[in-house]
Amino acid sequence: MAWSNQSVVTEFILQGLSSSWELQNFYFLFFSMVYVATVLGNLLIVFTIVSEPRLHFPMYFLLGNLSFIDMSLASFATPKMIADFLSEYKAISFEGCITQIFFLHLLGGVEIFLLVSMSLDRYVAICKPLRYLTIMSWRKCVGLVAFSWIVGIFHVMSQLAFTVNLSFCGSNVVDSFFCDLPLVIKLACVDTYILGVFMISTSGMMNLVCFILLVISYTIILVTVRQHSSGGSSKALSTCSAHFTVVTLFFGPCIFIYVCPFTNFPIDKVLSVFYTIFTPLLNPVIYTLRNKDVKDSMRKLSNRTFKSSKTDHTP
Repeated sequence: MAWSNQSVVTEFILQGLSSSWELQNFYFLFFSMVYVATVLGNLLIVFTIVSEPRLHFPMYFLLGNLSFIDMSLASFATPKMIADFLSEYKAISFEGCITQIFFLHLLGGVEIFLLVSMSLDRYVAICKPLRYLTIMSWRKCVGLVAFSWIVGIFHVMSQLAFTVNLSFCGSNVVDSFFCDLPLVIKLACVDTYILGVFMISTSGMMNLVCFILLVISYTIILVTVRQHSSGGSSKALSTCSAHFTVVTLFFGPCIFIYVCPFTNFPIDKVLSVFYTIFTPLLNPVIYTLRNKDVKDSMRKLSNRTFKSSKTDHTP
């Protein structure tokens, strides 16, 4: 047998973003700050939405869930990447690699359908404002979030059902800073063409179809507000443009990577950084911190916390 003299792979070597020590030191500082800002920003949003009664509405429930998913998505690989910048031997166990793939596709699947749910929420709020509370009830919002998690679970199970049983006995070098399915299955000792086609028909098509739905949703919103005043149209255009920017930054790289799993381009690493690190940082800024009610609630919460702290230290 051709592989009889080769050992079974028990770990993978991550090539990371760069082999230059100078760049790695810079990346360590830069991505450490980005990661801390992402986690603290999303935590602040979740805490504000939970603690402020005025934000206990369906729209903010979806925003809080998005922040939780973003915080988790930024944490499945970024801490490992940051630690690897200080290490010459960037290894990850086989189990750790599969775990990264699991959380990437689970959280990615959940976020995809959560973004679709949020576009539906914006459509109802702008196009059918008088029926908003009836259409986007608490029950429906909880159902949308639950459905997003169910889809994410089914998606990741379908991706890993065949991957975990693949034989790895040759190269163990992954050309990225984390384990991703298109890169890992290329290292298998068997023909993975069918698995690649399956990946296109699931991950690739799911990203493409949901992106098209989002484009249609935001287009309908913009067409609807054309009859409104210029101020209202400008506000809607600004909001939809900001939302669509983040959606494009998330879906664009995913579509490029998962619709073409048989090819590997140098830009793939850059695209991976966008949807795993930068998008979770931008989402709270675009979706939440631009919202007046959320900013007012954060201001009230900080004032209350400051007064409470000042009272505790008063003799």
